[in-house]
Amino acid sequence: MAQITAADVNKLRQQTGAGMMDCRKALIESDGDFEKAIDYLRKKGAKIAAQRSDREAREGVVMARTSSDGTCGILILLSCETDFVAKNQEFIQFAETIAHAALQHHVKQLEELLQLQMDGSTLQNRILDQMAKIGEKIELTRFERIDAPGVVAYTHAGNRIGVLIGLNQALNPAIEQAGRDVAMQVAAMNPIAVDRDQVPEEILQREKDIVWEQMKQDPKMQGKPENILAKIAEGKLEAFFKENTLLSQSFVKNHEQTVAQFLASVHPDLRVIGFKRVALG
Repeated sequence: MAQITAADVNKLRQQTGAGMMDCRKALIESDGDFEKAIDYLRKKGAKIAAQRSDREAREGVVMARTSSDGTCGILILLSCETDFVAKNQEFIQFAETIAHAALQHHVKQLEELLQLQMDGSTLQNRILDQMAKIGEKIELTRFERIDAPGVVAYTHAGNRIGVLIGLNQALNPAIEQAGRDVAMQVAAMNPIAVDRDQVPEEILQREKDIVWEQMKQDPKMQGKPENILAKIAEGKLEAFFKENTLLSQSFVKNHEQTVAQFLASVHPDLRVIGFKRVALG
Protein backbone atom coordinates (compact mmCIF):
# COMPACT_ATOMS: atom_id res chain seq x y z
CA MET A 1 0.00 0.00 0.00
CA ALA A 2 1.27 3.47 -0.90
CA GLN A 3 2.32 5.74 1.92
CA ILE A 4 -0.05 8.71 2.21
CA THR A 5 1.69 11.87 3.38
CA ALA A 6 0.25 15.10 4.72
CA ALA A 7 1.56 16.79 1.57
CA ASP A 8 -0.44 14.35 -0.59
CA VAL A 9 -3.59 15.04 1.41
CA ASN A 10 -3.07 18.79 1.14
CA LYS A 11 -2.44 18.55 -2.61
CA LEU A 12 -5.69 16.64 -3.15
CA ARG A 13 -7.50 19.07 -0.90
CA GLN A 14 -6.23 22.01 -2.99
CA GLN A 15 -7.34 20.29 -6.20
CA THR A 16 -10.81 19.32 -5.06
CA GLY A 17 -11.73 21.54 -2.12
CA ALA A 18 -12.84 18.45 -0.19
CA GLY A 19 -12.23 18.11 3.55
CA MET A 20 -8.91 16.84 4.90
CA MET A 21 -10.30 13.56 6.26
CA ASP A 22 -12.24 12.92 3.04
CA CYS A 23 -9.06 13.49 1.00
CA ARG A 24 -7.05 11.15 3.20
CA LYS A 25 -9.69 8.43 2.94
CA ALA A 26 -9.89 8.90 -0.85
CA LEU A 27 -6.11 8.48 -1.21
CA ILE A 28 -6.12 5.40 0.99
CA GLU A 29 -8.99 3.83 -0.95
CA SER A 30 -7.25 4.57 -4.28
CA ASP A 31 -3.79 3.46 -3.06
CA GLY A 32 -2.33 6.93 -3.56
CA ASP A 33 -3.54 7.36 -7.17
CA PHE A 34 -4.64 11.00 -7.46
CA GLU A 35 -6.94 10.48 -10.46
CA LYS A 36 -8.70 7.59 -8.74
CA ALA A 37 -8.89 9.63 -5.55
CA ILE A 38 -10.58 12.47 -7.42
CA ASP A 39 -13.03 9.96 -8.92
CA TYR A 40 -13.66 8.59 -5.44
CA LEU A 41 -14.54 12.05 -4.16
CA ARG A 42 -16.79 12.68 -7.14
CA LYS A 43 -18.56 9.40 -6.50
CA LYS A 44 -18.99 10.49 -2.92
CA GLY A 45 -20.55 13.67 -4.25
CA ALA A 46 -22.86 11.59 -6.43
CA LYS A 47 -23.74 9.51 -3.40
CA ILE A 48 -24.60 12.66 -1.47
CA ALA A 49 -26.75 13.75 -4.41
CA ALA A 50 -28.63 10.45 -4.33
CA GLN A 51 -29.03 10.53 -0.56
CA ARG A 52 -30.33 14.08 -0.63
CA SER A 53 -32.38 13.90 -3.82
CA ASP A 54 -35.57 14.28 -1.80
CA ARG A 55 -34.29 17.42 -0.07
CA GLU A 56 -35.45 20.80 -1.32
CA ALA A 57 -32.75 23.26 -2.33
CA ARG A 58 -34.70 26.40 -1.48
CA GLU A 59 -31.74 28.64 -0.71
CA GLY A 60 -28.90 29.78 -2.96
CA VAL A 61 -27.64 32.74 -4.94
CA VAL A 62 -28.79 34.45 -8.12
CA MET A 63 -26.16 36.00 -10.38
CA ALA A 64 -27.00 38.49 -13.15
CA ARG A 65 -24.05 39.47 -15.34
CA THR A 66 -23.47 41.12 -18.72
CA SER A 67 -20.75 40.95 -21.35
CA SER A 68 -18.15 43.72 -21.50
CA ASP A 69 -19.80 45.24 -24.58
CA GLY A 70 -23.25 45.25 -22.92
CA THR A 71 -24.97 43.21 -25.64
CA CYS A 72 -25.44 39.92 -23.79
CA GLY A 73 -26.63 39.09 -20.29
CA ILE A 74 -26.99 35.85 -18.34
CA LEU A 75 -28.82 34.87 -15.18
CA ILE A 76 -28.06 31.80 -13.09
CA LEU A 77 -29.55 30.37 -9.91
CA LEU A 78 -27.24 28.11 -7.93
CA SER A 79 -29.37 26.44 -5.28
CA CYS A 80 -28.48 24.89 -1.94
CA GLU A 81 -30.35 23.70 1.13
CA THR A 82 -29.41 26.23 3.80
CA ASP A 83 -29.00 29.95 4.19
CA PHE A 84 -25.69 29.25 5.93
CA VAL A 85 -24.20 27.80 2.72
CA ALA A 86 -25.84 30.46 0.52
CA LYS A 87 -24.00 33.17 2.46
CA ASN A 88 -20.67 31.35 2.38
CA GLN A 89 -18.17 33.39 0.35
CA GLU A 90 -16.72 30.31 -1.34
CA PHE A 91 -20.19 29.25 -2.52
CA ILE A 92 -20.87 32.76 -3.83
CA GLN A 93 -17.51 32.76 -5.63
CA PHE A 94 -18.38 29.42 -7.23
CA ALA A 95 -21.59 30.95 -8.58
CA GLU A 96 -19.57 33.92 -9.87
CA THR A 97 -17.23 31.51 -11.66
CA ILE A 98 -20.18 29.78 -13.32
CA ALA A 99 -21.67 33.08 -14.48
CA HIS A 100 -18.32 34.24 -15.88
CA ALA A 101 -17.82 30.94 -17.74
CA ALA A 102 -21.32 31.11 -19.23
CA LEU A 103 -20.57 34.55 -20.67
CA GLN A 104 -17.05 33.68 -21.80
CA HIS A 105 -18.19 30.58 -23.68
CA HIS A 106 -21.40 32.11 -25.09
CA VAL A 107 -23.58 29.44 -23.46
CA LYS A 108 -27.20 29.48 -24.54
CA GLN A 109 -28.89 26.68 -22.57
CA LEU A 110 -28.69 25.12 -19.11
CA GLU A 111 -27.67 21.67 -20.37
CA GLU A 112 -24.88 23.21 -22.41
CA LEU A 113 -23.65 25.02 -19.30
CA LEU A 114 -23.67 21.84 -17.19
CA GLN A 115 -21.47 20.08 -19.76
CA LEU A 116 -19.05 23.01 -20.07
CA GLN A 117 -15.42 22.09 -19.36
CA MET A 118 -14.07 24.03 -16.39
CA ASP A 119 -10.54 23.31 -15.10
CA GLY A 120 -10.44 19.93 -16.83
CA SER A 121 -13.86 18.76 -15.70
CA THR A 122 -17.49 19.40 -16.58
CA LEU A 123 -19.42 21.88 -14.50
CA GLN A 124 -21.75 19.05 -13.50
CA ASN A 125 -18.77 17.26 -11.93
CA ARG A 126 -17.59 20.47 -10.30
CA ILE A 127 -21.01 20.73 -8.65
CA LEU A 128 -20.64 17.15 -7.39
CA ASP A 129 -17.25 18.13 -5.98
CA GLN A 130 -18.89 20.99 -4.11
CA MET A 131 -21.56 18.64 -2.78
CA ALA A 132 -18.87 16.28 -1.50
CA LYS A 133 -17.15 19.18 0.20
CA ILE A 134 -20.20 20.93 1.67
CA GLY A 135 -22.37 17.90 2.37
CA GLU A 136 -25.69 19.26 1.13
CA LYS A 137 -27.65 19.31 -2.10
CA ILE A 138 -26.43 21.83 -4.68
CA GLU A 139 -28.13 22.37 -8.04
CA LEU A 140 -27.80 24.75 -10.95
CA THR A 141 -31.54 25.19 -11.28
CA ARG A 142 -31.99 28.15 -13.63
CA PHE A 143 -30.19 29.68 -16.59
CA GLU A 144 -31.51 32.59 -18.64
CA ARG A 145 -29.93 34.66 -21.39
CA ILE A 146 -30.77 37.86 -23.28
CA ASP A 147 -29.06 39.25 -26.40
CA ALA A 148 -29.93 42.81 -27.42
CA PRO A 149 -28.30 46.07 -28.58
CA GLY A 150 -28.15 46.97 -24.88
CA VAL A 151 -28.45 44.66 -21.87
CA VAL A 152 -28.49 45.74 -18.22
CA ALA A 153 -28.14 43.34 -15.27
CA TYR A 154 -29.39 43.96 -11.75
CA THR A 155 -29.07 41.84 -8.62
CA HIS A 156 -31.32 42.61 -5.68
CA ALA A 157 -31.79 41.62 -2.04
CA GLY A 158 -28.53 39.86 -1.27
CA ASN A 159 -28.37 37.79 -4.47
CA ARG A 160 -31.95 36.57 -4.02
CA ILE A 161 -33.41 38.21 -7.16
CA GLY A 162 -31.72 38.83 -10.49
CA VAL A 163 -33.03 40.71 -13.53
CA LEU A 164 -31.88 41.23 -17.11
CA ILE A 165 -33.30 44.01 -19.26
CA GLY A 166 -32.88 43.96 -23.04
CA LEU A 167 -33.05 47.39 -24.70
CA ASN A 168 -33.32 48.35 -28.35
CA GLN A 169 -30.40 50.80 -28.14
CA ALA A 170 -26.72 50.51 -27.32
CA LEU A 171 -25.77 51.54 -23.82
CA ASN A 172 -24.59 54.98 -22.83
CA PRO A 173 -24.66 56.31 -19.26
CA ALA A 174 -28.25 57.62 -19.51
CA ILE A 175 -29.64 54.52 -21.18
CA GLU A 176 -27.77 52.21 -18.82
CA GLN A 177 -29.20 54.05 -15.81
CA ALA A 178 -32.69 53.86 -17.33
CA GLY A 179 -32.21 50.14 -17.84
CA ARG A 180 -31.17 49.74 -14.23
CA ASP A 181 -34.26 51.67 -13.06
CA VAL A 182 -36.48 49.41 -15.14
CA ALA A 183 -34.67 46.34 -13.83
CA MET A 184 -35.45 47.49 -10.29
CA GLN A 185 -39.08 47.83 -11.38
CA VAL A 186 -39.11 44.24 -12.63
CA ALA A 187 -37.48 43.01 -9.41
CA ALA A 188 -40.09 44.78 -7.28
CA MET A 189 -43.27 44.38 -9.35
CA ASN A 190 -42.68 41.04 -11.14
CA PRO A 191 -44.55 41.77 -14.40
CA ILE A 192 -45.58 38.81 -16.54
CA ALA A 193 -44.69 40.39 -19.91
CA VAL A 194 -43.29 43.53 -21.53
CA ASP A 195 -46.71 44.57 -22.88
CA ARG A 196 -50.15 43.13 -23.52
CA ASP A 197 -49.12 41.68 -26.88
CA GLN A 198 -46.56 39.47 -25.14
CA VAL A 199 -48.88 38.05 -22.48
CA PRO A 200 -49.02 34.27 -23.08
CA GLU A 201 -52.35 33.18 -24.52
CA GLU A 202 -53.01 30.67 -21.73
CA ILE A 203 -52.58 33.38 -19.06
CA LEU A 204 -54.85 35.75 -20.96
CA GLN A 205 -57.54 33.10 -21.39
CA ARG A 206 -57.35 32.15 -17.72
CA GLU A 207 -57.78 35.79 -16.73
CA LYS A 208 -60.77 36.16 -19.03
CA ASP A 209 -62.36 33.06 -17.49
CA ILE A 210 -61.80 34.45 -13.98
CA VAL A 211 -63.31 37.83 -14.91
CA TRP A 212 -66.45 36.25 -16.39
CA GLU A 213 -66.82 33.87 -13.45
CA GLN A 214 -66.57 36.77 -10.99
CA MET A 215 -69.19 38.69 -12.94
CA LYS A 216 -71.54 35.71 -13.00
CA GLN A 217 -71.37 35.46 -9.22
CA ASP A 218 -71.82 39.21 -8.64
CA PRO A 219 -75.49 40.00 -7.91
CA LYS A 220 -75.01 43.51 -9.33
CA MET A 221 -74.28 42.00 -12.74
CA GLN A 222 -77.44 39.94 -12.94
CA GLY A 223 -79.76 40.96 -15.76
CA LYS A 224 -77.33 43.37 -17.42
CA PRO A 225 -77.26 43.29 -21.25
CA GLU A 226 -74.51 41.21 -22.88
CA ASN A 227 -72.87 44.26 -24.48
CA ILE A 228 -72.63 46.02 -21.11
CA LEU A 229 -71.11 42.93 -19.52
CA ALA A 230 -68.58 42.76 -22.35
CA LYS A 231 -67.51 46.36 -21.71
CA ILE A 232 -67.16 45.72 -17.98
CA ALA A 233 -65.07 42.63 -18.71
CA GLU A 234 -62.91 44.67 -21.08
CA GLY A 235 -62.33 47.24 -18.34
CA LYS A 236 -61.30 44.55 -15.87
CA LEU A 237 -58.84 43.13 -18.39
CA GLU A 238 -57.46 46.62 -18.97
CA ALA A 239 -56.79 46.87 -15.23
CA PHE A 240 -55.07 43.48 -15.38
CA PHE A 241 -52.76 44.67 -18.18
CA LYS A 242 -51.96 47.88 -16.31
CA GLU A 243 -50.97 45.98 -13.20
CA ASN A 244 -49.13 43.07 -14.80
CA THR A 245 -47.39 44.26 -17.96
CA LEU A 246 -44.14 46.17 -17.57
CA LEU A 247 -44.68 49.15 -19.90
CA SER A 248 -48.17 49.83 -18.52
CA GLN A 249 -47.19 49.64 -14.86
CA SER A 250 -46.89 52.76 -12.76
CA PHE A 251 -43.18 53.59 -12.54
CA VAL A 252 -41.98 52.89 -9.00
CA LYS A 253 -39.71 55.95 -8.94
CA ASN A 254 -42.42 58.31 -10.17
CA HIS A 255 -46.02 57.12 -9.85
CA GLU A 256 -47.23 59.88 -12.17
CA GLN A 257 -45.55 58.08 -15.09
CA THR A 258 -45.92 54.65 -16.60
CA VAL A 259 -42.73 52.76 -17.38
CA ALA A 260 -43.31 53.46 -21.08
CA GLN A 261 -43.54 57.20 -20.38
CA PHE A 262 -40.37 57.08 -18.29
CA LEU A 263 -38.44 55.41 -21.14
CA ALA A 264 -39.74 57.99 -23.61
CA SER A 265 -38.49 60.76 -21.31
CA VAL A 266 -34.97 59.30 -21.55
CA HIS A 267 -35.09 58.88 -25.35
CA PRO A 268 -38.17 59.01 -27.62
CA ASP A 269 -37.29 55.70 -29.28
CA LEU A 270 -36.06 53.77 -26.24
CA ARG A 271 -37.84 50.42 -25.83
CA VAL A 272 -37.61 47.33 -23.66
CA ILE A 273 -37.53 44.34 -26.00
CA GLY A 274 -37.32 41.67 -23.32
CA PHE A 275 -36.59 40.88 -19.71
CA LYS A 276 -35.78 37.93 -17.50
CA ARG A 277 -36.35 37.66 -13.76
CA VAL A 278 -35.09 34.87 -11.51
CA ALA A 279 -35.84 34.74 -7.79
CA LEU A 280 -35.26 32.31 -4.95
CA GLY A 281 -38.30 30.46 -3.67
